[in-house]
Amino acid sequence: MTKATEILKKLYLSNIKENPELFIGAELEFPIVNLTGRATDLSVTKALLPHLVEVLDFQVEKSDLDGYPVQIFNPRNDDRILFEVSYNILEMAFGKACQIQEIETRFKHYLEVIQLFLRPYDHEIQGKGIHPYWDINDNRAVKLPRYQMLLDFLALSEHKENTGFYHQFPQYGSFICGNQVQLDISQQNYLRVINAFNKIEAAKAYLFANSTFSGADWNTRLSRDLFWERSMHGVYEENVGISPTPFLSEEAYFTYLSKSAIFTAERDGKVLYFEPIQACDYLTQGSIKAWDLNGRSYQIAPEEADFNTHRSYHYQDLTRRGTIEFRSVCTQPLNQTFAPTAFHLGLFANFEVMEDLLATSPFFEEVHMNQRELRHYFSQKHLSKASESAVAAFSRGLLECAIEGLKDRGYQEEKYLDIILQKRKKVVDKGKSRC
Repeated sequence: MTKATEILKKLYLSNIKENPELFIGAELEFPIVNLTGRATDLSVTKALLPHLVEVLDFQVEKSDLDGYPVQIFNPRNDDRILFEVSYNILEMAFGKACQIQEIETRFKHYLEVIQLFLRPYDHEIQGKGIHPYWDINDNRAVKLPRYQMLLDFLALSEHKENTGFYHQFPQYGSFICGNQVQLDISQQNYLRVINAFNKIEAAKAYLFANSTFSGADWNTRLSRDLFWERSMHGVYEENVGISPTPFLSEEAYFTYLSKSAIFTAERDGKVLYFEPIQACDYLTQGSIKAWDLNGRSYQIAPEEADFNTHRSYHYQDLTRRGTIEFRSVCTQPLNQTFAPTAFHLGLFANFEVMEDLLATSPFFEEVHMNQRELRHYFSQKHLSKASESAVAAFSRGLLECAIEGLKDRGYQEEKYLDIILQKRKKVVDKGKSRC
């Protein structure tokens, strides 16, 4: 075992419980949209969080360098509302819950208060994976060192030789929005969960893609993938997305994780960034050229403590809280916000059936692609009739498996998948009628 994998194992396995109780966590990001078609007015967005502190049971947790609240929290339930990367994107991060309905009730309450504040200024929260006015907004980072560092790091691509790898939108973090779910896992099942959910990314792309991008001629409904993969985050393909093949052992997983990147460290109270270095090579660096937020350069020596800044951008991400974070789904239309939550939770609750379904599904015999290729292919804007019929049938089988798992839980959470099931059922039925 290398030193890097030893450190990563300690970071990511130490908080996994033997037999954890299953809790649900959700992080929901939304664009704040100016309904007049102009750029989001930052004077409006910056006034939002102080208003929420006044009318909800929230307290200020973080303020930016100008003193504006940028993250607030509710001490009763550990919910947080914050700006995500820019002042144009609002995130609601919910404390752990036992049922989806608990989160939905709080979400609806917060959303109602937020919309009531924004609409007199001709603004509102919308359920879109890309901010519709990304091209005219002020996309500068929230004035916090972490976000400023992130955009400065991504902007390193602007100084690279134009080989065709990097896209031209390094500020994408300021306008992409995701719908993320966290579930508690155990030492016994975490690798099986990662493998199984990596295998269904084609279906998730088909069911939940909602980030078509107007700024480039990309044949995908999942531009979020390309933003990550063709940026500084994607210099090492092991740093983003999903592995091409399943992990056959814990050692294989952590070897793969050790090839993800470290690109930031802190020295003397300064947040620094540098060209991405694979974790497995990090401690062997004699000296690293780094920059601070003012563009000054430094030479630093690597330290084991720098691994505390490590975070991969995997779509099934093992966290340091003893959970798996599923982070490949775009923000959904508002009336489908909790469909991805229900989908992941239902499959997790019916996991052995899910594994059997994956082992016997004809889908993988029909398409002959690796896991990464499957997601790319089935997120295309236009599929052949045969391809759409195949992925629709595969997706419907997974939806039915998830619904069965939710019914077994006994909380009526299956209702969140009704609209998705009905939409996809029509595609499958059309495919059958052509046979």
